[in-house]
Amino acid sequence: MTSAAIDRLDTFPKLLLHNAERWPDEPAMREKEFGIWNVYTWRDYREQVRRIALGLADLGIRRGEVVALLGRNRPNWVWSELAAHALGCMTLGIYEDVLAAEAGYLIGYAEAAAIVCEDEEQVDKVLSIGRAAHSLRAIVYHDDRGMRKYTDPRLVSWRELLERGGELAARAPGRFEDEVARGRGEDVAILCTTSGTTANPKLAMLQHEPFLRHIRAYLEVDPRGPEDEYVCILPLPWIMEQVYVVAMPLLSRIRANFPESAETAMRDLREIGPTHLLLAPRVWEQTAADLRARIMDAGPLTRALFDWAVRTGTEAVERGGRARLADLLVFGALKDRLGFSRVRSAATGGAALGPDTFKFFLAMGVPLRQLYGQTELAGAYTLQRDDELDTDSSGVPFPDTEIRIEDPDENGVGEIVTRHPGMFKGYFRNEQATRETLTEDGWMRTGDAGYLDAKGRLVVIDRVKDIARTTAGVRFSPQFIENKLKFSPYIGEAVVLGNRRPWIAAILCIRYSMVSKWAESRQIGFTSYQNLAANPEVLGLLGEEVEKVNASLPESQRIRRFVVLYKELDPDDGEVTRTRKVRRGVIDERYAAIIEAIYAERARVRVDTVVRFEDGREGRIQAELEIRDTRAHQRLARAA
Repeated sequence: MTSAAIDRLDTFPKLLLHNAERWPDEPAMREKEFGIWNVYTWRDYREQVRRIALGLADLGIRRGEVVALLGRNRPNWVWSELAAHALGCMTLGIYEDVLAAEAGYLIGYAEAAAIVCEDEEQVDKVLSIGRAAHSLRAIVYHDDRGMRKYTDPRLVSWRELLERGGELAARAPGRFEDEVARGRGEDVAILCTTSGTTANPKLAMLQHEPFLRHIRAYLEVDPRGPEDEYVCILPLPWIMEQVYVVAMPLLSRIRANFPESAETAMRDLREIGPTHLLLAPRVWEQTAADLRARIMDAGPLTRALFDWAVRTGTEAVERGGRARLADLLVFGALKDRLGFSRVRSAATGGAALGPDTFKFFLAMGVPLRQLYGQTELAGAYTLQRDDELDTDSSGVPFPDTEIRIEDPDENGVGEIVTRHPGMFKGYFRNEQATRETLTEDGWMRTGDAGYLDAKGRLVVIDRVKDIARTTAGVRFSPQFIENKLKFSPYIGEAVVLGNRRPWIAAILCIRYSMVSKWAESRQIGFTSYQNLAANPEVLGLLGEEVEKVNASLPESQRIRRFVVLYKELDPDDGEVTRTRKVRRGVIDERYAAIIEAIYAERARVRVDTVVRFEDGREGRIQAELEIRDTRAHQRLARAA
C-alpha cells in the first residue's frame, strides 16, 4: 500500500472499510469450529465489526474510553478490537491465562469501560476482582454455557450485543461510517502490556497511523499478499500477534486462520499449510524436541536415517547449500507432517533460539529468521537477511529504523537505543516511566545490552540491569548462559545465579517431553515430573549438558554447581512472565533456601512447600534435592 493511501486510510477501521468495499467476497480470515473451517470474507468482517461497534455504542461506550479483551484467539476478538477502534476507543488485550488479580490490576489501572470475555471462566475472573472492576459498565460474554446463574446487571450476551447493534443501525443508518470517519491517525488505538519482569506491566500507547507506517516498513523487508496464509497461535495480546493478525491483514490482505483450540493448533496448522509463520523460540524448540522424541520411539533404521539427514542437512546449510537427497528421503515428509511445506517466511523472536535448533529447521528447508523488537516500538524492527546463515544476531534494522549503542564498553557492548516513526506515544498514565524511557530527541532506551557487528547486524546480549558481577569481579550475562543451557533438548528452563556471589551456579528445569522419552528408552521408572527430575541418572544427563555449555564459556564464567527443580517455572506463580521471561526477584525470594544451600556447599537441601495446580487446587511438595558439582567446581575445590 502506498504512502498516500496510508495518509488517507490512517486508522484500522478505515482500512477495513476500504478492503470490504474493494474485495467484499475475498476471504479475510478462517476459524475452525467443531472440526469445520468457517470462512469470513472482508464483507463479513466489516458487518461483524459494524454490529459490535454499534452494540457497544448502544451500551453507552464512548470515544476515548478503554475496551478490554479477555479470551482465546478467535475472530470475535479481532472484530471486537476493530469495533472499539471504530468508536474511537482504546483496546487493552489481557492474556487468557492470567490470574484474577492480574486481570483486576489491568482493568482497574486502565479504568476500562467495557470488557469482552470469551466464556464463563473469564467472566468469573472479572466478577471476582470486586472494586477493581468499578469502572466496568458492560461485561460482554461470547459463550453462553454456564451463564444462566449470573445476575450481575452489567452482563451482556453476545447475541444481545449484536441485536443492539442491529437495532441501532436501523435507527441511525450511517452511524458506523460516521464514527469511523471521525477517527484520526494520531488517535491511540492499542494499550499493549509490557512484559513486566520486575513489576506490574506498563501500558504502551500505540497510535493508528504510526503503527501502520511501521508495519509498511516491515512488509518492505518481508512481503506478503492476499495469496498468503498465517495461523494465529501466539496470544493475541502480544505485540507481534497484533502485528501479524490485526495490522498486516489490513495492509496486505494476508489471511489469518484461527485454530479450534490450543491443543489442536499444530494439527490445524497442518490443514492450512501457512506461507508465513511466527512462533516463539520455546515453540520451535518444543517442536524439534517432539520430533526427536518420536524418532526415539522408531526403529534403528529410521533413527539412523534421521540422524544422517540432520547431519548432512546441517553441513549443507553451513556451506550455504541444500542436501537434496536428505530433502527427498526425510525432510520433505517431515515438513509435510508439520504443515511447513508451503512456508516462505518463518520468524522467531523474544529470546534466543539455540543454534542447533535453528540449523535443524534450516536444514529441513524452513526459511527461519530471527527478529528483535519491543512492545513500545510496534514489535519487530530488525530481521535477519534470508541470504546468509546467521545464528548469532537479530539481523539488520528495517528501512525506517535507526539504532545506536549508548555508553559502549571496550567490546562495543552498550545499551541498545532505537527510534523509528512508528514507536509508541508513551506509557498510559505513567509520565515518569515515559520520561525515563524516551530521550529528549525521541529515542527509546530499550534496556537491552548489545552491539552492532561489522555487517551492521544487531547482537543482543541481555537486559542491562541483569548484567551481573561476582564478588571476584567477573562480569557475566545470566541470560546469555541461560540461553546456552536451554539450547539443550533436555533443559526446559534455566536460571543462572552468581550476582554478588563468589561464583556462578544454576537452577534447572527438565524438558519433560524429552527427558521422559530418554528415561523410557533406558527403562528408568518414574511416576511424575518431580520423581523424574530427582532421578540420579537424569541428574547425570543434565550434568553432562551443563559440562557442554561450560566448555564453550570462559573459565571465570563457568557454572560451578547446579540443582534440578521439582517443578516447572510457572507464570501463575509469578516466576516467569506470560511470555516466559524470568522474574529474577521472585526466584531469589521463593527459592532463597535452595540458593543458600548451593553457596553453603551443601550436597542436599530439604524442600517443603505448597504449589498451585492449573485447576486452582493447592498441593504440598516435600522433597530432598541433590545439589551437584560440575568439573569446574571440583577443580576449584582441589585448588583451594
